[in-house]
Parts: sequence; structure tokens; C-alpha cells
Amino acid sequence: MGAAGQNKQHSITKNTAKLDRETEELHHDRVTLEVGKVIQQGRQSKGLTQKDLATKINEKPQVIADYESGRAIPNNQVLGKIERAIGLKLRGKDVGKPIEKGPRAK
Repeated sequence: MGAAGQNKQHSITKNTAKLDRETEELHHDRVTLEVGKVIQQGRQSKGLTQKDLATKINEKPQVIADYESGRAIPNNQVLGKIERAIGLKLRGKDVGKPIEKGPRAK
């Protein structure tokens, strides 16, 4: 019984490498291509390259590339930053709709 417990802990370190392969199979964990298209269109409508958008939200260009191609695993923080940068919703039912400019917090 004790050995099984130790194995679990040991496999956690191995799992990080395995994670990449496993996520290939977990399709529901991916950004949808619809969201990727919205990011791309929003970015292009603002005249931004993937690198520009990445710089704007303090992420690596690869992150933007992954989101646009539907390879990224959605991260609400990143999605929120992209939404604000391109002014389009990427979550919920209204994907692709402009974000209403509510009262500014500042």
C-alpha cells in the first residue's frame, strides 16, 4: 500500500513531460477554433501582429499563436487580457461580440 503512494508522488514529476502528450487527447480543454478566429480578426482589425498583441498583454508570441490555432489550453487570465486588448468577447455565449464599454474603474 505504501509503495503505491510513493509511486504517485514520483509520477507527478514524470507527468509534466507526459502532460503535453495527454493534452493532445483532451480536446475539450482546448480553445475552440472559433475563439482563435475571433482573436485573429480582432488583432488584425487593430493592425496588430501576434507579437504586438503578445507584448501588449505581457505574454509570449507563442501564446497568441497557440490561442489562434486552437492549440492553447484556455486560461481565463490570458483570455481576459486578450479580450481587453482586442475589445471582443472570447468567453461565454457572446464570443466575437464587442465588449460593452462599461463605466471605467479608473
